[in-house]
Amino acid sequence: MFNESDLQELLEFNAPDSVLSVYLNTDPSLGNADAYKLRLRNMLKEVDLPEDVARIEHFFNAEFDWSGRGIAIFSCAAEDFFRAYPLAIPVHDMVHVGNSPSVKPLANLLDTYGGYGVVLVDKQGARLFSFHLGELKEQEGVVGETVKRIKRGGASSMHGRRGGAGQGRLMDETVERNMRDIADFAVRFFEDNNVRRILISGTDDNVAMFRGLLTKAWQSLVVGTFAMSMAASHAEVLEKAIEIGQESDQRREKRLSKTLTTGAAKGQGAVIGLEETLEAVSHGRVKTLVVVEHLHLPGYRCKSCDLLTTDPAKKCKNCGESTESIADVIEAATTYTLRSGGDVEILHSMDTLDGQDGIGAILRY
Repeated sequence: MFNESDLQELLEFNAPDSVLSVYLNTDPSLGNADAYKLRLRNMLKEVDLPEDVARIEHFFNAEFDWSGRGIAIFSCAAEDFFRAYPLAIPVHDMVHVGNSPSVKPLANLLDTYGGYGVVLVDKQGARLFSFHLGELKEQEGVVGETVKRIKRGGASSMHGRRGGAGQGRLMDETVERNMRDIADFAVRFFEDNNVRRILISGTDDNVAMFRGLLTKAWQSLVVGTFAMSMAASHAEVLEKAIEIGQESDQRREKRLSKTLTTGAAKGQGAVIGLEETLEAVSHGRVKTLVVVEHLHLPGYRCKSCDLLTTDPAKKCKNCGESTESIADVIEAATTYTLRSGGDVEILHSMDTLDGQDGIGAILRY
């Protein structure tokens, strides 16, 4: 399963020779293996890297099991570098040739579908799931003491015998112990699975009690709650996790867009527009690069200072040295930002940066 360490490896690989990146949609609804292979051959027709093309075709013919709904492959034969990442969610077909792997689509997937923890909780126990790039895996659950309910009727009037109030206190104490154990177990699960977004399912009271036992840092990662039976199937949990995750992502995009446009308008900690953003990226000033999905543009890079631009001038405006053309300046900006420790947020609606070149950045300084 593709994760942050895999992304970091791709970011660090920068070859003097060309790297071939291929994304192929293998969703079963689009056909069978023969149909995918035909589409792949058409995609690779114009690629002048025979060793890499042959290696990728061999992988699909002899190694790939055609599971999943998408795959990302990176090959640089000259450096004996080959990586293949089957994915549980579809990707858009794409071929890219450059000096480094094309990571923007994978950054997009991690941004949208990566690092979820899902908790189904009641008064006695919990089921915990990790949801990452479309794959749902259930971990070991936790079961506490049985919660004995109070029988209907009044309390005993006999001296020394516990009544309804006493039974109620015992039940409340049992529930509280269970919830504390559940919260402790969940936190260990969150830490072990690098969870950065949390979904909680249960009754309003159970969700509120569980959430209140988390630290503020973990509470801040809760992006949605929903009602679902503790006996729900994996398919039901997966469907709901995807639905709530997408809704959360849409809300996050709106907040991010507002922060970006407001900051840029005031000239405070943000820029919008192609050249302004590329310049900020080139100087390492970007905390969060914000890019509309499917934005690809040719551009130029300074051979000396690595300044990115779409200006066809042969001399760099920053240092005066010569520039070289690159196939996709947006891909380069994405790689620059991630390498420098920044984040990349992919917006799935053009309306959010309409008229602003589809790109902007929240700045470090």
